[in-house]
Amino acid sequence: MTFRQALLAAALSFAVPLAAHAAPKTDLVVGMAAQDIGKLDPHLAVSTIDRTVVAWIYNALVRFKPGSMSPADIEPDLAQSWEFSADKKVWTFHLRPGVTFQGGYGELTADDVVFSLTKSGDPKRSAFSADFAAFEKVEALDKLTVRITLKQTLPSLLGILTNYSGGFIVSKKAVETLGDSFASKPVGTGPFAVASLTPNQSLELVANKGYFRGAPKLEKISYRFMPSNASRDLAFQNGELDVEYGISDQTWVDRTRKLPGAVVDVFEPAEEAILHLNMAQKPLDDIRVRQAIAYAVNRPELQRWQGPTVSRMPASVIPGGNLGYAADAGLLEFNLDKAKALLAEAGFPNGLTLKVVHTQLPGMLAGMQVVQAELKRAGINLDLQVVEHATYHQMIREDLSAMVYYSASRFPVADFYLTQFYHSRSIVKTPTAVTNFSHCTVADAEIDAARTEPNDAKQIALWQTAQKKITAAVCAVPLIETLQTWVHKDTLDYGYELKGSLSLGPLITELTQFK
Repeated sequence: MTFRQALLAAALSFAVPLAAHAAPKTDLVVGMAAQDIGKLDPHLAVSTIDRTVVAWIYNALVRFKPGSMSPADIEPDLAQSWEFSADKKVWTFHLRPGVTFQGGYGELTADDVVFSLTKSGDPKRSAFSADFAAFEKVEALDKLTVRITLKQTLPSLLGILTNYSGGFIVSKKAVETLGDSFASKPVGTGPFAVASLTPNQSLELVANKGYFRGAPKLEKISYRFMPSNASRDLAFQNGELDVEYGISDQTWVDRTRKLPGAVVDVFEPAEEAILHLNMAQKPLDDIRVRQAIAYAVNRPELQRWQGPTVSRMPASVIPGGNLGYAADAGLLEFNLDKAKALLAEAGFPNGLTLKVVHTQLPGMLAGMQVVQAELKRAGINLDLQVVEHATYHQMIREDLSAMVYYSASRFPVADFYLTQFYHSRSIVKTPTAVTNFSHCTVADAEIDAARTEPNDAKQIALWQTAQKKITAAVCAVPLIETLQTWVHKDTLDYGYELKGSLSLGPLITELTQFK
């Protein structure tokens, strides 16, 4: 070998590793605990599976600052500014100019906002219509100006318009053109657009290069459906996944934190798992049976099962951290003797069996099985019909279950949770149905009065009274509050500190990148 050849060989030997480190990874792979996607129309996306990815596709008029779910951190999104009348019944929003929809569907205009918010308020086209009951009209004043007129003031209009649930803005043209297929071929203005969907396998997304905040640093996202906890864990350990939907279990957290390069994220909101008791069905129309179920639930045992890092015990029928939360709602504490005595008094000395529809989603199924074992000690047997998660959501909304185990969080003001789960307008299988699975009606007056109460202290008192009345009627039995639990590689930078996310998963933004 000549001296010149030796120099060239040495140069090449250094060039390979330098080149390998020059270009960071740009494809993100996410493992989700799901058999398949549900609906990607954001106004119909109710499960964690759908809500997490929907937040990467769409924007709203306003948004929570990435990594936060505090009302104090609401900031401009598609609207660059807004103002409101002295009585807060008329709000005017000024849109950002030049924002475009994905897929060539044109520029965002006020007509798209009017269409979206009208759709969100339509119970036939939205799962969140109850949130928009106070809307009188939504108008386009010009191409980039929208005016919202309310029938009455709301506890938080901006909360309804944030980047989750009914607040997302869709393309009027895309919805009308695509029809029913819009639920699987969504069109938004967000940083990532859907490229393809392979049922029971994955949803593939690509960067929206024309995103108004700048082209995303990531090129692609593969959102893989992996219902098996063991399979997801193994794939993460083997480097096949960059982000994994975790298990809200202390053992899982402790074990995963020991993995090389793993960062476990435990963040708000705490989803409160609640047994909603169908009072329209026998024998749950008897309050003694409902009280027996409440006495048979052992919340301290549930928290020991999940672990203190990922869970906390509830004190009311809405999650802690909500404005208006009642820490003294009067929950019945565990007492097996009282549970058995009430069952006997109600005519069931030998116990009873309830047919219950439940999801196969691993975390929720495990939680329900613990509850099933607790109730069995009192003679209450749950005959579980376990179905795929999307089917579960369909069946419980058809009022097909004696009780519904539902884990959820909402915008952290008491009105949202109370209205959606405990107001008569929200009873399932009614024209204005949301998620009132118990057919609870006892606190309608307080919930409605609180919505228009101008005095903050009186408003909070009304919300707290509502919680106490719902608790006394045993419309539902709170079980446990569970924080969101995910894990990601330490080479991935979300672009913000993850403290909270109302989409129930990490928000992937234009700034998310690999180091």
